[in-house]
Amino acid sequence: MTEFARLPLRMAPDRIHFLKFILEGYDNLAMQSTVDARQGMVEIRYPLAMEKEVLAVLDSLSPALGEPPAALD
Repeated sequence: MTEFARLPLRMAPDRIHFLKFILEGYDNLAMQSTVDARQGMVEIRYPLAMEKEVLAVLDSLSPALGEPPAALD
């Protein structure tokens, strides 16, 4: 049975859809779930065997994902 890892991420809320579309283009690489759209919080789930590839994709996309919003008071 395949083991999956979970990776929480924060990004600019208006870039959540961008990441989702990119990940969908990499068939069976990873799945994205939105945890809190207003705060730009998502969770990426991926097979442990694909960790190196997932982290490489996320690293290359990081400039395009924007800064997470400042903490809300």
